[in-house]
Amino acid sequence: MSKAWSREEFEAKLRAKGRFYHIHHPYHVTMNTGKSTPEQIRGWVANRFYYQTTIPVKDAAILANCNERDVRREWIQRILDHDGYAGEEGGIEAWLRLAEAVGLSREEVLSEEHVLPGVRFACDAYINFARRASWQEAACSSLTELFAPEIHQRRLENWPDHYPWIDADGYSYFRKRLNEARRDVEHGLNITLDYFQTREQQEHALSILQFKLNILWTMLDAMQMAYELNLPPFHSCKPVHK
Repeated sequence: MSKAWSREEFEAKLRAKGRFYHIHHPYHVTMNTGKSTPEQIRGWVANRFYYQTTIPVKDAAILANCNERDVRREWIQRILDHDGYAGEEGGIEAWLRLAEAVGLSREEVLSEEHVLPGVRFACDAYINFARRASWQEAACSSLTELFAPEIHQRRLENWPDHYPWIDADGYSYFRKRLNEARRDVEHGLNITLDYFQTREQQEHALSILQFKLNILWTMLDAMQMAYELNLPPFHSCKPVHK
């Protein structure tokens, strides 16, 4: 049996998974270099909204499986961050404002009429994983947040210049997530480093993180086929603009 990695080595291997983060997907590269059409931006926003709505459901599944009060007391903040509470609109509402800023109506986004089957399948697979896995495994899957602050910062810095037609009020979600993601990473990373101790467990954790990275990548594959390549069966999808 191989020797377990040290805590530092294990963390380095988790962070090295960033090379598979969806920021490197061609669809994202196109968006972040200012080359996307309004329809492609709207397609991404409408489909990504479905993912946003799955996040608090996933986190609720983690809470339901977790028997440690201290973990639940901290993890529940993630649900509040997305669903909101009195005096705080939450990330889902902020994403709806982004949808309006790119020219979509709240009604069409909430109806999920633009959600591609591949995106829906990937997001639902993530929820099902969180429900069936141990809470520690599901917490590990959240570590794609390790790589999220960079992508939010890039959007805040580049999109106003690349896409002046987007209402600046729509960027509140990205500003909001900068600090939230960093906080969430610290908690989820400590859980993962503490729980996955043997080499076999550590390699399992890496496979879990890769699974989540694959979820995010697969979502963009579906969007690229539909909105960039115009390939069947989604080349005839209803346009995501009026």
